[in-house]
Amino acid sequence: MSSHNTFIVVADDDNRYKAIQRKLKQLGTAMDMAAYDVQLLQQRMRRNAQRTEGLAVDIANAELDRKFVEMTNQVAVALGGAAVEVRDLHETAQEVADMTAQARRTHARLYEGLDTVRSSRKERTPKPGFFAH
Repeated sequence: MSSHNTFIVVADDDNRYKAIQRKLKQLGTAMDMAAYDVQLLQQRMRRNAQRTEGLAVDIANAELDRKFVEMTNQVAVALGGAAVEVRDLHETAQEVADMTAQARRTHARLYEGLDTVRSSRKERTPKPGFFAH
């Protein structure tokens, strides 16, 4: 059974260091959960395809009309093909999760020191991007 996880990642205009780190972490967690759910779906689809193939054999052995055997085989092939596509989706979701973790590490490497300096000052400092204009 799928865990039917729902995870909301807020996309807003808060671009402070800690906010970006939190958003990247939430996105990575959401993608990990999605990858897991998609993997479960792929396994179920593969099992259903195998069961449907077995059903086609049973229908043939029962000497039912050939069109029912053919239709059941088509369903099995469609489920198998869909399972392959879902596997690709799982790989993509896992890749996005991995890239998000990498982006979070890179962001920390580049900006954590600056955030530490800004956070420890008593004086207010310009917002990020102030000097870019």
